[in-house]
Amino acid sequence: MVKTIKNGHLYWDGCDTVALAEKYGTPLYVMSENGILARTQELHRDFLDKYDNVRVAYASKAFCTLAMCKLMEKAGLALDVVSGGELYTAIQADFPPEHIEFNGNNKSREELVMAIDYGVGRIIVDGLQELALIEAVCAELGKRTQILFRITPEIKADTHDFISTGQKDSKFGIPLNPEILFPQIEAALASEAVDLLGFHFHIGSQLADNSTHLAAAKVALHLALEVKKRYAYELRELNYGGGFGVEYVEGDVRQPYRYFLDPLMALTEAFCDEHQLTRPTIVIEPGRSIVAEAGITLHTIGSIKELPTIRTYASIDGGMTDNIRPGLYQAAYTGLVANKADSATTQVVTISGKACESTDILVKDLAVAPLAAGDLFATFTTGAYGYSMASNYNKLPIPAVVLVKDGKDQLIVKRQSYEQMLQNECLPERW
Repeated sequence: MVKTIKNGHLYWDGCDTVALAEKYGTPLYVMSENGILARTQELHRDFLDKYDNVRVAYASKAFCTLAMCKLMEKAGLALDVVSGGELYTAIQADFPPEHIEFNGNNKSREELVMAIDYGVGRIIVDGLQELALIEAVCAELGKRTQILFRITPEIKADTHDFISTGQKDSKFGIPLNPEILFPQIEAALASEAVDLLGFHFHIGSQLADNSTHLAAAKVALHLALEVKKRYAYELRELNYGGGFGVEYVEGDVRQPYRYFLDPLMALTEAFCDEHQLTRPTIVIEPGRSIVAEAGITLHTIGSIKELPTIRTYASIDGGMTDNIRPGLYQAAYTGLVANKADSATTQVVTISGKACESTDILVKDLAVAPLAAGDLFATFTTGAYGYSMASNYNKLPIPAVVLVKDGKDQLIVKRQSYEQMLQNECLPERW
């Protein structure tokens, strides 16, 4: 069990969070290795070991570090990257290139050179100009690369608009319009620089209903059938994306992976049998669902402001700079006072950040143990998109990240110093 309480303190994967805060300072991201591995083991049991010809690519945008790349490699997962920086991290972690897929809606020439030169397993083509750019880079390097086309399945997911990606009006993917899509397919099939593997889609994040995945899969399968009819060409891969939801607060539904994957595989196999298609490799791209609940963030309570009959604000030494999600799209979180973890929650407070913004509120009206300056507050389910989206707004340093397992802690990202924040700044020579 990742979360335990002992001697009044919150323990995370066997480590005393109070001791971690004393050792590494706050704000501090704490990631449970056992929590992460439990999700990868579930993926093996209910997908990788259950079905032939399938693959899981961890969506590294959720949490991308050298240590995480190595952990995913050891867990037998592929890696999905969406930028040159994520790809560079994977390269520096010596992640096998053939197990990397390169996503993203606006890849630069420099990024494509890096990816093709490294020999990534596949590039997900996301725009109408990208294929020609890939061909030019391949010609320059004397290489050939495998591609998938990311389609826009025109499926609206039941999630926040900011994390919905598969609807018709989306910046992601190639439209289903035959006059737009099929010329791209024809160009790829005629190209000597690329090998067209199939289609990719992603419909959104934090999903608890499998119906949108199933609807989008039907779109992709019918397209694969149409490609076979038009060009006598069988696609070899379909990527059904990720977006599987997690539990942030009470009432959130986290479905087991099999809830999504078993119906998807049944649909795919039945469709292929009915239409005499060779069942392609099926790929999924979970990110948040692997790391979110494995992570917590520790903050120290500072100023406490009581407004009688209105609200009590308890300020922390971080906030939207280490967790932008509440301010960005009203994401809800919960937490507790880590050094008073077994105390009665008799005080209602609003946990506010120290950034100079009124939107910098982490948790509103939360019942906690009576607070005092110096207490340690732990926010749950911050393993995804906390560190990844951290910023230096107000010149606040990026926190450290600690990986814990069975009572042992290991620093995997050092705390950013003030000097490091300024290392790329310079004054004009004329001054």
